[in-house]
Amino acid sequence: MVEHIAGIIPPIVTPFDEQEEIDEAAVVAEVKYLVHQVGVHGIAVGGSTGEGHTLGVEEFRRLVGVVADAVAGRVPIIAGIIANSTREAVLRARAIQDLPVAALQVTPVHYLFTPDDEMMFRHFAMLPEQTGKPVLVYNVVPWAYCSPQFLARLIREVPGVIGVKQSAGDLKSLADLLLLLNGQGVVLSAVDALLYPSFVLGAHGAIAAICTAVPELCVALWNAVQRGDNAQAGELHRKLLRVWNAIAGNNLPAAVKYALQLQGRSGGRPRMPLAWPSPTQQQAIREALEAAGVARAV
Repeated sequence: MVEHIAGIIPPIVTPFDEQEEIDEAAVVAEVKYLVHQVGVHGIAVGGSTGEGHTLGVEEFRRLVGVVADAVAGRVPIIAGIIANSTREAVLRARAIQDLPVAALQVTPVHYLFTPDDEMMFRHFAMLPEQTGKPVLVYNVVPWAYCSPQFLARLIREVPGVIGVKQSAGDLKSLADLLLLLNGQGVVLSAVDALLYPSFVLGAHGAIAAICTAVPELCVALWNAVQRGDNAQAGELHRKLLRVWNAIAGNNLPAAVKYALQLQGRSGGRPRMPLAWPSPTQQQAIREALEAAGVARAV
Protein backbone atom coordinates (compact mmCIF):
# COMPACT_ATOMS: atom_id res chain seq x y z
CA MET A 1 0.00 0.00 0.00
CA VAL A 2 1.34 3.45 -0.93
CA GLU A 3 1.81 5.75 2.06
CA HIS A 4 0.05 9.09 2.11
CA ILE A 5 2.47 11.64 0.67
CA ALA A 6 1.37 15.26 1.07
CA GLY A 7 2.17 18.51 2.83
CA ILE A 8 5.58 19.95 3.64
CA ILE A 9 8.41 17.46 3.01
CA PRO A 10 11.80 19.14 3.49
CA PRO A 11 14.65 17.76 1.36
CA ILE A 12 17.21 17.72 4.15
CA VAL A 13 20.80 18.80 3.70
CA THR A 14 23.53 16.23 4.23
CA PRO A 15 25.85 17.61 6.94
CA PHE A 16 29.50 16.97 6.14
CA ASP A 17 32.35 17.52 8.59
CA GLU A 18 35.74 19.06 7.77
CA GLN A 19 36.86 15.75 6.20
CA GLU A 20 33.68 15.71 4.06
CA GLU A 21 32.34 12.71 5.94
CA ILE A 22 28.65 12.46 6.89
CA ASP A 23 27.96 13.87 10.36
CA GLU A 24 25.37 11.35 11.54
CA ALA A 25 24.67 13.14 14.82
CA ALA A 26 23.82 16.33 12.91
CA VAL A 27 21.51 14.34 10.60
CA VAL A 28 19.64 12.91 13.58
CA ALA A 29 19.35 16.30 15.28
CA GLU A 30 17.96 17.94 12.14
CA VAL A 31 15.45 15.18 11.45
CA LYS A 32 14.18 15.19 15.03
CA TYR A 33 13.87 18.96 14.95
CA LEU A 34 11.85 18.88 11.73
CA VAL A 35 9.57 16.03 12.81
CA HIS A 36 9.06 16.78 16.50
CA GLN A 37 9.36 20.57 16.75
CA VAL A 38 8.26 21.86 13.36
CA GLY A 39 5.72 19.15 12.52
CA VAL A 40 6.66 18.51 8.89
CA HIS A 41 4.68 15.91 6.95
CA GLY A 42 7.61 13.91 5.57
CA ILE A 43 11.38 13.87 5.07
CA ALA A 44 13.22 13.69 1.74
CA VAL A 45 16.82 12.49 1.83
CA GLY A 46 19.59 12.30 -0.77
CA GLY A 47 18.08 14.82 -3.17
CA SER A 48 19.64 17.89 -4.77
CA THR A 49 19.57 19.96 -1.58
CA GLY A 50 21.14 16.98 0.17
CA GLU A 51 23.96 16.80 -2.40
CA GLY A 52 22.79 13.31 -3.28
CA HIS A 53 24.79 13.39 -6.51
CA THR A 54 27.98 13.35 -4.40
CA LEU A 55 27.07 10.28 -2.34
CA GLY A 56 28.39 6.80 -3.01
CA VAL A 57 25.94 3.92 -2.84
CA GLU A 58 27.09 2.78 0.61
CA GLU A 59 26.99 6.34 1.92
CA PHE A 60 23.50 6.73 0.50
CA ARG A 61 22.29 3.58 2.23
CA ARG A 62 23.86 4.62 5.52
CA LEU A 63 22.30 8.08 5.31
CA VAL A 64 18.82 6.74 4.55
CA GLY A 65 19.19 4.27 7.41
CA VAL A 66 20.14 7.02 9.87
CA VAL A 67 17.14 9.09 8.75
CA ALA A 68 14.82 6.09 9.05
CA ASP A 69 15.95 5.43 12.60
CA ALA A 70 15.46 9.08 13.54
CA VAL A 71 12.02 9.30 11.91
CA ALA A 72 10.92 6.04 13.57
CA GLY A 73 7.87 5.70 11.34
CA ARG A 74 6.31 9.04 12.26
CA VAL A 75 6.27 10.48 8.72
CA PRO A 76 6.97 9.11 5.22
CA ILE A 77 10.55 9.10 3.92
CA ILE A 78 11.32 9.94 0.28
CA ALA A 79 14.73 8.77 -0.98
CA GLY A 80 16.43 10.67 -3.80
CA ILE A 81 17.91 8.76 -6.73
CA ILE A 82 20.18 10.91 -8.92
CA ALA A 83 21.66 8.61 -11.55
CA ASN A 84 22.77 8.61 -15.16
CA SER A 85 21.65 5.14 -16.19
CA THR A 86 18.73 2.88 -15.41
CA ARG A 87 21.18 0.29 -14.08
CA GLU A 88 22.71 2.77 -11.64
CA ALA A 89 19.29 3.98 -10.51
CA VAL A 90 18.15 0.39 -9.86
CA LEU A 91 21.36 -0.40 -7.93
CA ARG A 92 20.86 2.63 -5.69
CA ALA A 93 17.21 1.78 -5.13
CA ARG A 94 18.03 -1.86 -4.31
CA ALA A 95 20.62 -0.71 -1.79
CA ILE A 96 17.79 0.71 0.35
CA GLN A 97 15.13 -1.85 -0.59
CA ASP A 98 14.82 -3.17 2.97
CA LEU A 99 14.54 0.29 4.55
CA PRO A 100 11.17 1.94 5.32
CA VAL A 101 11.08 4.29 2.34
CA ALA A 102 7.67 5.43 1.10
CA ALA A 103 8.85 6.37 -2.40
CA LEU A 104 11.87 7.06 -4.57
CA GLN A 105 12.39 10.53 -6.01
CA VAL A 106 14.11 9.85 -9.33
CA THR A 107 15.66 12.28 -11.81
CA PRO A 108 15.64 11.73 -15.56
CA VAL A 109 18.92 10.46 -16.99
CA HIS A 110 20.66 13.74 -17.69
CA TYR A 111 24.34 13.55 -18.61
CA LEU A 112 24.82 15.07 -22.07
CA PHE A 113 22.92 12.42 -24.06
CA THR A 114 19.19 12.76 -23.49
CA PRO A 115 16.98 9.69 -24.05
CA ASP A 116 13.92 10.04 -26.26
CA ASP A 117 10.48 9.83 -24.65
CA GLU A 118 10.11 6.09 -25.20
CA MET A 119 13.42 5.25 -23.52
CA MET A 120 12.72 7.73 -20.72
CA PHE A 121 9.34 6.04 -20.23
CA ARG A 122 11.04 2.65 -19.98
CA HIS A 123 13.59 4.06 -17.55
CA PHE A 124 10.95 5.22 -15.07
CA ALA A 125 8.72 2.16 -15.60
CA MET A 126 11.57 -0.23 -14.83
CA LEU A 127 12.35 1.26 -11.41
CA PRO A 128 9.16 0.23 -9.54
CA GLU A 129 9.15 -3.05 -11.45
CA GLN A 130 12.73 -3.89 -10.39
CA THR A 131 12.60 -2.54 -6.83
CA GLY A 132 8.98 -2.71 -5.65
CA LYS A 133 9.21 0.92 -4.52
CA PRO A 134 6.80 3.64 -5.72
CA VAL A 135 8.44 6.36 -7.83
CA LEU A 136 8.06 10.13 -7.93
CA VAL A 137 9.57 11.69 -11.06
CA TYR A 138 11.87 14.56 -10.08
CA ASN A 139 11.28 16.83 -13.06
CA VAL A 140 14.18 19.23 -12.67
CA VAL A 141 16.80 18.77 -15.41
CA PRO A 142 16.39 21.53 -18.05
CA TRP A 143 17.85 19.52 -20.96
CA ALA A 144 15.98 16.35 -20.00
CA TYR A 145 12.72 18.05 -19.08
CA CYS A 146 9.58 15.90 -19.10
CA SER A 147 6.46 17.52 -20.51
CA PRO A 148 3.15 17.45 -18.63
CA GLN A 149 1.75 15.22 -21.37
CA PHE A 150 4.58 12.69 -20.96
CA LEU A 151 4.27 12.71 -17.17
CA ALA A 152 0.50 12.27 -17.25
CA ARG A 153 0.88 9.29 -19.60
CA LEU A 154 3.55 7.79 -17.35
CA ILE A 155 1.39 8.07 -14.23
CA ARG A 156 -1.72 6.72 -15.99
CA GLU A 157 0.05 3.74 -17.57
CA VAL A 158 2.59 2.70 -14.90
CA PRO A 159 0.98 1.94 -11.52
CA GLY A 160 4.31 2.16 -9.70
CA VAL A 161 4.92 5.75 -10.85
CA ILE A 162 2.75 7.59 -8.36
CA GLY A 163 3.52 11.22 -9.07
CA VAL A 164 5.84 14.09 -9.88
CA LYS A 165 7.96 16.62 -8.07
CA GLN A 166 7.65 19.59 -10.44
CA SER A 167 10.66 21.87 -10.33
CA ALA A 168 12.68 24.27 -12.50
CA GLY A 169 10.52 27.24 -11.47
CA ASP A 170 7.82 26.13 -13.89
CA LEU A 171 4.39 26.87 -12.39
CA LYS A 172 2.70 26.62 -15.81
CA SER A 173 3.82 22.99 -16.22
CA LEU A 174 2.62 22.24 -12.70
CA ALA A 175 -0.79 23.73 -13.53
CA ASP A 176 -0.98 21.82 -16.81
CA LEU A 177 -0.02 18.58 -15.08
CA LEU A 178 -2.72 19.01 -12.44
CA LEU A 179 -5.24 19.69 -15.20
CA LEU A 180 -4.23 16.64 -17.24
CA LEU A 181 -4.17 14.27 -14.26
CA ASN A 182 -7.55 15.49 -12.96
CA GLY A 183 -7.01 14.16 -9.46
CA GLN A 184 -4.86 11.14 -10.32
CA GLY A 185 -1.37 10.82 -8.83
CA VAL A 186 0.62 13.00 -6.45
CA VAL A 187 1.88 16.38 -7.68
CA LEU A 188 4.39 18.07 -5.40
CA SER A 189 5.79 21.54 -5.97
CA ALA A 190 9.46 22.42 -6.02
CA VAL A 191 8.70 25.85 -7.43
CA ASP A 192 10.23 27.40 -4.32
CA ALA A 193 9.34 31.00 -5.12
CA LEU A 194 5.68 30.17 -5.70
CA LEU A 195 4.58 27.59 -3.15
CA TYR A 196 1.50 29.66 -2.28
CA PRO A 197 0.00 29.60 -5.80
CA SER A 198 1.17 25.99 -6.18
CA PHE A 199 -0.98 25.00 -3.20
CA VAL A 200 -3.92 27.12 -4.36
CA LEU A 201 -3.77 25.40 -7.77
CA GLY A 202 -4.03 22.03 -6.03
CA ALA A 203 -0.49 20.77 -5.52
CA HIS A 204 -0.51 18.08 -2.85
CA GLY A 205 2.48 19.54 -1.04
CA ALA A 206 6.09 20.50 -1.59
CA ILE A 207 9.56 18.98 -1.58
CA ALA A 208 11.58 22.15 -2.00
CA ALA A 209 14.80 23.63 -0.64
CA ILE A 210 12.87 26.53 0.89
CA CYS A 211 11.09 23.97 3.09
CA THR A 212 14.46 23.00 4.55
CA ALA A 213 15.75 26.56 4.88
CA VAL A 214 12.67 27.87 6.73
CA PRO A 215 10.45 24.90 7.56
CA GLU A 216 8.27 26.66 10.14
CA LEU A 217 7.18 29.25 7.58
CA CYS A 218 6.41 26.57 5.00
CA VAL A 219 4.30 24.51 7.41
CA ALA A 220 2.49 27.70 8.42
CA LEU A 221 1.87 28.50 4.74
CA TRP A 222 0.51 25.02 4.05
CA ASN A 223 -1.81 25.23 7.05
CA ALA A 224 -2.99 28.73 6.10
CA VAL A 225 -3.90 27.62 2.57
CA GLN A 226 -5.70 24.51 3.88
CA ARG A 227 -7.94 26.65 6.09
CA GLY A 228 -8.45 29.33 3.43
CA ASP A 229 -6.59 32.11 5.28
CA ASN A 230 -5.34 34.03 2.27
CA ALA A 231 -4.25 37.07 4.27
CA GLN A 232 -1.78 35.05 6.33
CA ALA A 233 -0.77 32.96 3.32
CA GLY A 234 0.05 36.12 1.36
CA GLU A 235 2.17 37.48 4.21
CA LEU A 236 4.05 34.19 4.50
CA HIS A 237 4.55 34.07 0.73
CA ARG A 238 6.28 37.44 0.80
CA LYS A 239 8.62 36.32 3.59
CA LEU A 240 9.42 33.09 1.75
CA LEU A 241 10.06 34.90 -1.52
CA ARG A 242 12.66 37.14 0.14
CA VAL A 243 14.40 34.08 1.60
CA TRP A 244 14.32 32.26 -1.72
CA ASN A 245 15.78 35.26 -3.56
CA ALA A 246 18.67 35.25 -1.09
CA ILE A 247 19.49 31.52 -1.22
CA ALA A 248 18.82 30.74 -4.90
CA GLY A 249 21.94 30.15 -6.98
CA ASN A 250 24.45 27.61 -8.20
CA ASN A 251 25.52 26.90 -4.60
CA LEU A 252 21.97 26.39 -3.28
CA PRO A 253 22.79 23.48 -0.89
CA ALA A 254 25.56 25.56 0.69
CA ALA A 255 23.26 28.57 0.99
CA VAL A 256 20.65 26.42 2.72
CA LYS A 257 23.31 25.14 5.12
CA TYR A 258 24.26 28.72 5.97
CA ALA A 259 20.59 29.55 6.57
CA LEU A 260 20.41 26.61 8.98
CA GLN A 261 23.51 27.87 10.78
CA LEU A 262 21.87 31.27 11.32
CA GLN A 263 18.96 29.49 12.99
CA GLY A 264 21.12 27.45 15.35
CA ARG A 265 20.82 24.25 13.31
CA SER A 266 23.81 22.20 12.14
CA GLY A 267 24.00 21.79 8.39
CA GLY A 268 27.72 21.19 8.15
CA ARG A 269 29.81 22.11 5.13
CA PRO A 270 29.25 21.34 1.45
CA ARG A 271 31.38 18.88 -0.48
CA MET A 272 33.95 20.21 -2.91
CA PRO A 273 33.73 21.93 -5.31
CA LEU A 274 30.49 23.54 -4.08
CA ALA A 275 31.29 27.03 -2.78
CA TRP A 276 30.32 28.35 0.63
CA PRO A 277 28.24 31.57 0.35
CA SER A 278 30.24 34.71 -0.29
CA PRO A 279 30.11 37.58 2.24
CA THR A 280 27.58 39.34 0.00
CA GLN A 281 25.35 36.27 -0.18
CA GLN A 282 25.70 35.69 3.55
CA GLN A 283 24.52 39.22 4.25
CA ALA A 284 21.52 38.79 1.93
CA ILE A 285 20.56 35.51 3.62
CA ARG A 286 20.95 37.01 7.08
CA GLU A 287 18.79 40.02 6.19
CA ALA A 288 16.09 37.81 4.64
CA LEU A 289 15.96 35.54 7.69
CA GLU A 290 15.85 38.52 10.04
CA ALA A 291 12.98 40.03 8.04
CA ALA A 292 11.19 36.68 8.23
CA GLY A 293 11.73 36.57 12.00
CA VAL A 294 13.59 33.25 12.06
CA ALA A 295 17.28 34.20 12.46
CA ARG A 296 18.51 33.01 15.85
CA ALA A 297 22.29 33.00 15.66
CA VAL A 298 25.10 35.01 14.06
